[in-house]
Amino acid sequence: MTTRILIADDHPLLRTGLRVLLAADPGLEVVGEAGTGDETLGLAEALLPDVVLLDIRMPGESGIDTVRRLKAKLPTLKVLFLTMHEEEGMLLEALEAGGDGYLIKRADEPEILQAIRAVQRGDLYVHPTMTRALLGQAEPPVPAQEPIEPLTRREIDVLRLLAKGNTNRQIAERLNLSIRTIESHRANLMGKLGLASRVELVTYAEAHNLL
Repeated sequence: MTTRILIADDHPLLRTGLRVLLAADPGLEVVGEAGTGDETLGLAEALLPDVVLLDIRMPGESGIDTVRRLKAKLPTLKVLFLTMHEEEGMLLEALEAGGDGYLIKRADEPEILQAIRAVQRGDLYVHPTMTRALLGQAEPPVPAQEPIEPLTRREIDVLRLLAKGNTNRQIAERLNLSIRTIESHRANLMGKLGLASRVELVTYAEAHNLL
């Protein structure tokens, strides 16, 4: 199955380079390009890509704000940040806002392709030089409130498996469900709990003794 990609960056030359790179892979298809957050949201709703390659700094709102809007409208959409910023704080903010991956623009071509495939599978991908930020450098806030709607037994099962590091595909195999069903459960979890990323799901599970 072809992975449909939307490129969101305000530099036309970079978008062109990415389009050429991705076009060389028969498993990938660039379905659109955007230069602002509003364009990104509009094209994502119209084209329904599988993955958005999103820059953090664009005219108008930042990519951080854009990913929040994207996830609110399209919760199963995968968003891979492709940025020049290597600050740990920026990485954590991007993931907490709903990003599924964080890649530095100086990454080589094989790593870009690897990152796209990883987030499409449901894995969290972080550029190797940035992983230290995920190993205890900072912790996202733990939601104090309980969900407005109670979690179902199946949602709790999915939450536990997500928190233990399983991908959507692995969870689907464990529970004998389709990947699309797991993505739906994951979106419902985030909506009920008011969370926006896997990092926050893990923190919630730990705080409520669900592991």
